[in-house]
Amino acid sequence: MRPEHCRGHGHGHSHPVNFDPTATEPDPFSAESQHGRPFRLGIGGPVGSGKTALTAALCRALGQEINLAVVTNDIYTTEDADFLRKAGVLDTDRIEAVQTGACPHTAIRDDITANLDAVDRLAERHPGLELVIVESGGDNLTAVFSRGLADRQIFVVDVAGGDKVPRKGGPGVTTADLLVINKIDLAELVGADMAVMVADAHRMRGDLPVITQSLTRTPNAPDTASWVREQLKVGVRV
Repeated sequence: MRPEHCRGHGHGHSHPVNFDPTATEPDPFSAESQHGRPFRLGIGGPVGSGKTALTAALCRALGQEINLAVVTNDIYTTEDADFLRKAGVLDTDRIEAVQTGACPHTAIRDDITANLDAVDRLAERHPGLELVIVESGGDNLTAVFSRGLADRQIFVVDVAGGDKVPRKGGPGVTTADLLVINKIDLAELVGADMAVMVADAHRMRGDLPVITQSLTRTPNAPDTASWVREQLKVGVRV
């Protein structure tokens, strides 16, 4: 079993008759006013969907205009933070690594203290910090951020998982503020039907936005970066 996946979230068990695969568990934390603190953007999604690559792309796109920093989450390592540091997308002291020691959703939803502490350390080092991107470790379609941690959240899936992924639902797909379908340049190679994938995503999400992207073709993720700029303008409404 890959360490990013957690036991107990597979389907080796039965569900009650009224089980809703799109429902999310009650959020244990309340949303906070943004007054006096940086905007917090969560990026989640399955293992290998391209969360770290998207985080790097947003740093490249926004780093010259927005005072930003990043918190990464890994279970046992600092691999994602190390990748961002080596990529040179931000000064190294603008990147904090959280080692969750448990399933990734634990640190982004159930006990968000370690991530909030990491955000606070960055804010102390960088007065006037406007945006902190919090990247989750790889998890499954149910893994969403607590609103006590993330003011907005992006959920990333990729075409290599198959065009069936959006219609499988799950809170990540159905409730995230933005769904990004990543690696669309691979669709033909893996036999994924993009028309089906996009249509299913919109059907599952209603009015919530969906962006398709290839970071090979557009390394700075322009559409996603524009969406982030708009969220910063709107701010946090509690």
